[in-house]
Amino acid sequence: MEITVLPKDLKIGVSKDVQLYYYRRTEDIQKTKINLSKNTISFLRTGTKEVIGDDKTVQLGNDHFVIMKSGNCLMTEKVSDAFKVYQSILLFFSDEAVLDFLEKYHQFSPNLNNQKSFYIFEYDNFVQNFVVSLEQILKLPQKIQANILKNKFEEIMLYLIHQNKADFLHSMVQNIDDKISRLTNIVENNKFNKLNLEELAFLCNMSVSTFKREFFKHYQSTPMKWFNEQRLNHIAFMLKTKRNRPIELYEDAGYENFSNFVQAFKKKFGMTPKQYQTQS
Repeated sequence: MEITVLPKDLKIGVSKDVQLYYYRRTEDIQKTKINLSKNTISFLRTGTKEVIGDDKTVQLGNDHFVIMKSGNCLMTEKVSDAFKVYQSILLFFSDEAVLDFLEKYHQFSPNLNNQKSFYIFEYDNFVQNFVVSLEQILKLPQKIQANILKNKFEEIMLYLIHQNKADFLHSMVQNIDDKISRLTNIVENNKFNKLNLEELAFLCNMSVSTFKREFFKHYQSTPMKWFNEQRLNHIAFMLKTKRNRPIELYEDAGYENFSNFVQAFKKKFGMTPKQYQTQS
């Protein structure tokens, strides 16, 4: 799977601290590897988006927008059923733009204990009007856009801070250097997602061989065995508490057919899923 580097691959032009792009496609894309070289706001207009990152998976419709920290993620985009198109306005901004803003408006605070890859916000009237203004800016020559965008970046940041405090901005410029902390964070938050080794290694910014080696050091298990254990434990919990039928759950456990799922479940728990569910 190729890696898409944004905003570089969009060929916007000369790199600036703040850049704007109208993104449109008429076909779905499935779990594409994305390297964000800048922090990004995706103002979704039509269609749906799913993003898998360091700490969580987010799913958005056009009633929300997302701020994404620079780094690696996996992204799925689906066109709107009604309009047969996916559209978003992408506002890219560098760490330097964030630092300049924090210094200018005296928004620095102590280090955060809980750093996130994504922050999700709901559209309101102010943001809707702001996005409309971005659409108008996109019609202007790039030189004029560059002069306006710094002020537009400050405008949306000041508003979001007013509504939500500044934690999301501090998180943009705080890096997690401990590779094991990053690995465990990604693994724990994606243990029920059906990601393969290549995708997990990509999120960790590691080769597959390095990921497998570091994973074994920490978990004393291979990734495949560990993920299977976690998913089967989760399915066992679902069978006891949610009363799902076993046949409804085997795909969630990562199995392509029900027979293999039953065999694996029986090997771990000593009984079939149905027996486990009906035991007192």
